[in-house]
Amino acid sequence: MSNGDTFPRQYARTRRLTLGDPRDLRMSPDGASVLFLRSRSGTDPLTCLWAIDTASGHERLIVDPTSLGTSTEQMTDAERARRERLRESAEGITSFDCDRSLQRAVFAVDGRAIVCELASGQCTVIDIEGSVFDPRLSPDGQRCAMVRHGRLLVVDVAPETIASGAAPPVLLDLGEDQADVTWGMAEFIAAEEMGRTRGHWWTHDGSSLLACRVDNAPVAEWDLTDPATPWKPARTMRYPAAGTENALVGLYLVAVDGSSVIPIRWDSQAFPYLARVVADEYGPLLAVQSRDQRQLAVLRADEAGTTRVVHHDRDEHWVELVPGCPAGFGADAIITCVDRNGARRLEVAGTLVTPVDVQVRSVLAASASGVLFTANPVDDATVLHLWKWTPSDGAMPLAQPDGIVAAVGTHDHQAVRISTLDADDANWALPNGTSIASLSQSPLVDPKVHLLRGVGPAGQPLDVAMLLPTDPPQGPLPVLLDPYGGPHALRVVRSSRAFASSQWFADQGFIVIVCDGRGTPGRGSAWERAVAGDLASAALDDQIAALDIAERHLDETGVATMDRSRVGIRGWSFGGYLAALAAIRRPDVVHAAIAGAPVTEWRWYDTHYTERYLGHPAHDEATYDRSSLLPEAHQLTRPLLLIHGLADDNVVAAHTLQLSSALLAAGRPHEVLPLVGVSHMTPQEVIAENLLVRQLEFLRRSLSVSATLG
Repeated sequence: MSNGDTFPRQYARTRRLTLGDPRDLRMSPDGASVLFLRSRSGTDPLTCLWAIDTASGHERLIVDPTSLGTSTEQMTDAERARRERLRESAEGITSFDCDRSLQRAVFAVDGRAIVCELASGQCTVIDIEGSVFDPRLSPDGQRCAMVRHGRLLVVDVAPETIASGAAPPVLLDLGEDQADVTWGMAEFIAAEEMGRTRGHWWTHDGSSLLACRVDNAPVAEWDLTDPATPWKPARTMRYPAAGTENALVGLYLVAVDGSSVIPIRWDSQAFPYLARVVADEYGPLLAVQSRDQRQLAVLRADEAGTTRVVHHDRDEHWVELVPGCPAGFGADAIITCVDRNGARRLEVAGTLVTPVDVQVRSVLAASASGVLFTANPVDDATVLHLWKWTPSDGAMPLAQPDGIVAAVGTHDHQAVRISTLDADDANWALPNGTSIASLSQSPLVDPKVHLLRGVGPAGQPLDVAMLLPTDPPQGPLPVLLDPYGGPHALRVVRSSRAFASSQWFADQGFIVIVCDGRGTPGRGSAWERAVAGDLASAALDDQIAALDIAERHLDETGVATMDRSRVGIRGWSFGGYLAALAAIRRPDVVHAAIAGAPVTEWRWYDTHYTERYLGHPAHDEATYDRSSLLPEAHQLTRPLLLIHGLADDNVVAAHTLQLSSALLAAGRPHEVLPLVGVSHMTPQEVIAENLLVRQLEFLRRSLSVSATLG
């Protein structure tokens, strides 16, 4: 790094310190080698495919995408949408698929499918006309399924077939001449909210595929226009806002040569959401949800497409979708997670196998011989531990650090990474003690996190992280609340890098407070469901309580003094909603707010997320009214900065523009910062850098904070 570098510049250039970090690890069945993606340095956005021998620790570069003669700068609309749903900001090889034995891999770069022989690194570009998306190898590696212009293709990619360099035979070309119908792709709701980003799966023996047919015609069309380029046509997308129609999704068992296309039949009226699909040796396994998400059924299908229920769950609020669930280990036996006795528990063949004081967070691998999963103590979501279950030993922890665990592998052998508050990065530890090095940069800040616990408004423990300036100035310090604060995300975790941007704000002279309140994951069923019917009240009350908890701690220790007359709040997405809400409802506590990409009216957010918490707006209109910012816009009395990407297709810019219009109509001053060409994430380096600087300038100006620390 050059002299004079700053954290905002570094944070933007390194894509939030993620470049150079190993990711998407894939372990061979015998544990002898691991495939992974990683760029060559902490500032290189171009991701390469690597392998490491677990015995020797020898790393081998398999594919550098620059050697393929591709620009790596162009991508299909489908690939762009996939990256947006996954919040993918890297370039190059951003995902890959392998055959069962990990002898071959396939990936798409610049819209071209590329097959790689992993032992030699030899790559072959599949000569298929048009741009392709989401290529997947058959279990034996001889055929490749992919999507082209909404059609599902299967291509013969046997080594002897593609060696000639001629266009390989297309075995299947399945699709329809309807612009709104796609085959082999996930619909918006599945990719954005259910964690299902794919729409086709090879069966266990490779003779057929399970393929989604998606009809988007019922979904309302929204035009995303870019005021900065009025000469370009508007981009039209199908957006299923709360209370409106979803896409019609079907699942089909398709012979590899197209000789049969058999529908998988279930009551799609009662269970319209296709949440998960698994193709194992026992046949198709699918999890389907009701529209209100209070019921989930797991179905096993036969070769004729007939389904039978092998598991059913019901909850008065909603049944949570847990990553990796369900998994099958018999014709009628599954491994899944259910909320019972106040905690999310692992269930194997109908038997609960984890204790009531443990909250299961994800299933990483599952089979009849054992399950690898992550979990945390139900009273402490600041840590994440690694567990396994086997029929002989039951459930037992593998790693319980004072930190956050990530892992891949099976219950027998794993690659494990542990992040803590004491180190800014961590390597992946392989089964025999060798490791995969991270090449990511260390942040130009040194987070010193004070983890506090106090009693929240509901009488339950509340976890709070507090960060102080490295060199605190004299006198009482202004305060910055820095939350996400909503479902499905945690910020108060025992991982140093999670607090890099918060520490930078602290080093500008603020006491920064981060809190995960009610509705956030990890703290049990009742904690998550405390926001049912009202996304605003509990979430905001807990942020105010965090401020009080931090102030009491400072009063007791004397390490710093809090200036309660200068309190700001910043957030993005749900955190942006929470920031604007705080400025409007609690001006007695919050004196300035920065709301980035906020949901301002929940009727305009998507069905699956919004209806889970607020119900259907036609039946539960009051829940939407009390969670909306628009009816309360006239109450704003504090400085508010609204930031929104004009290309955002998740929380569309209309949320900010409509709130701004309501504020203007009520005569309430505010500021709006539109981000031209920016989506829900902000990967552009210059924009990401200056966005932090602009927020700091607004806070200093609004809270009368001097710039003595720069």
